Amino acid sequence: MTTFDILHETYSALSSNKVRSGLTMLGIIIGISSVIAMVSIGQGAQSSIQSSIQSIGSNLILVMPGAQRGPGAQVSAGRGSARTLTQADADAIVKGVTTAKAVAPELSGRYQVTSKGKNTNTSVIGTVQAYPDVRNITVDEGTFISDLNNKSLARVAVIGPTVRDDLFNAGIDPIGQTIRIKGTEFKIVGITKAKGGSGFGSQDDMVFIPLSTAQKFLAGDDYVSTISVQAADADSMSAVQQQITDLLLERHRIRDAASADFSTLNQSDIVAAASSVTSTFTILLAAVAGISLVVGGIGIMNMMLTTVTERTREIGLRKAIGAKRKDINTQFLVEAVMLTFISGVIGVILGWLISYAVSYFGVLQTSVSLSSILLAFGVSAAIGIVFGYYPARRAAMLNPIEALRYE
Repeated sequence: MTTFDILHETYSALSSNKVRSGLTMLGIIIGISSVIAMVSIGQGAQSSIQSSIQSIGSNLILVMPGAQRGPGAQVSAGRGSARTLTQADADAIVKGVTTAKAVAPELSGRYQVTSKGKNTNTSVIGTVQAYPDVRNITVDEGTFISDLNNKSLARVAVIGPTVRDDLFNAGIDPIGQTIRIKGTEFKIVGITKAKGGSGFGSQDDMVFIPLSTAQKFLAGDDYVSTISVQAADADSMSAVQQQITDLLLERHRIRDAASADFSTLNQSDIVAAASSVTSTFTILLAAVAGISLVVGGIGIMNMMLTTVTERTREIGLRKAIGAKRKDINTQFLVEAVMLTFISGVIGVILGWLISYAVSYFGVLQTSVSLSSILLAFGVSAAIGIVFGYYPARRAAMLNPIEALRYE
């Protein structure tokens, strides 16, 4: 048989019972579209998390108070609320770690912020002049906290756009207005540029004040909650992190690093950990969706076995006039592969449309990759071959005399 004859016979066989062929294809279509959509959601989530982590700073190392714990150990009760880091530690890092590009200590907490009858509960960050460079923050209007503000215990504030919208009516310029935090008035001197939310909290919903002012009027102590350190480049991050660890261990008179009362986080490590989690999540989603492909493959096998039974006399007649086992085997195998190929094309289109709709309506960010499409086509072809082989072989092995006698 020529290729044209095989394709013509395949078309005639599949179109002779359109409803059955359509229902059989539906299982593969649903499976392929589900895999495409789930993988795109997982990849979109991975990209979103990575961009959120990158948005908190460039080549960033975070030094946080609290005892370190190894994997499987109980969480330290003091972690996050411990007061083991001070302004002096930040000053020591500035002087002792020469490879650090910038250092920005901060004291953060949530407070009720009020202004002219309006209020909002938001994060208040006491920090220094270097903070915008370290944490990739841009001032949209006015100025940021200066070193002079810290030296003079100035009661000034820089607010994010979300805080501005919560506390002031449209059309009112917040610059020069006052807000009250924990009974203390602060004059607004700047507004940061919108960055959007992230897994680390929205940087648009924050109030920035001088670190010294936050320590005196809000905390009543000289401790800091985080020290952000910016390395010169990505290659030097590990070296800077080690230098910071060694310096603070010496300052805190701790010999065993496992007993450190602080911890350091490398931004690259955070990204790698988040990527690992989202990759596992994506594989899980694809595996769950892939179950429907197996069900669809079983449906194709069932249909082809039914077709072999219905066309037993036709197979016997073909063998009687000279058709070989190879021809019969090829004919039924091509029918199964054609079913899955057409289903795969429709499934890829449907999966892409689902992914686009999810992203368009703002439910989640999705990302359809070429690899997922090629994987879908490969899987659909494999299903056609694997689940079509047995029915095709069964048809080829029929005895022509018994086949002609079949009623």
